[in-house]
Amino acid sequence: MDNVISIDDTINLIDKRYLKLKPESREALKECSRIEIFDKHTIIIKENQYAEILIFIVTGVLRAYYLKEGKDISDWFSFEGDFICERSSFFLDMPSSHYIETLEKTTLMIIPKKAILELCDQHHDIEKLARYAVTQSVIKLQQRLVSLQFETALQKYTNLIAIRPDITQRVPLGHIASFLGITLETLSRIRNPKNRI
Repeated sequence: MDNVISIDDTINLIDKRYLKLKPESREALKECSRIEIFDKHTIIIKENQYAEILIFIVTGVLRAYYLKEGKDISDWFSFEGDFICERSSFFLDMPSSHYIETLEKTTLMIIPKKAILELCDQHHDIEKLARYAVTQSVIKLQQRLVSLQFETALQKYTNLIAIRPDITQRVPLGHIASFLGITLETLSRIRNPKNRI
């Protein structure tokens, strides 16, 4: 039988990683959140779906990707302890521009956008938490843009491994190559120094 992580345990994780919430904020967050467990390779958000939710990854890995002209292009990966949202839906009230799937069995805490906005109005510490989560998302996006524009394939891979040393054990190499904007063959060459030119 699976160990189900409670909302209280999840909020304790948020307290440790981000900031300690006041007791009344914890209770308010508990009331509007839910825990869901997804099997590996479950699509949790589809392209053109409205997904006005904020997600905290309790355990597992999520991948966002586009399907363009028959090609699967990885946009980002997020791991336990990360807050994520589908940016088009959450910030612009538009349908999702990509898919989000689980890459392993994943436990998520899901909070509706309307609820998180109300909580931010009523609880300063939750507003601070949300602001921090958004700031981290913007920083990651900026780093990705710089990487795509200015780094070599080797630099991109080296930096990714420095940030997530376990990524090659948790994410298929084809998805990593797609994320880095290189072919699987180039990634294989980079990973094996004997084959580098």
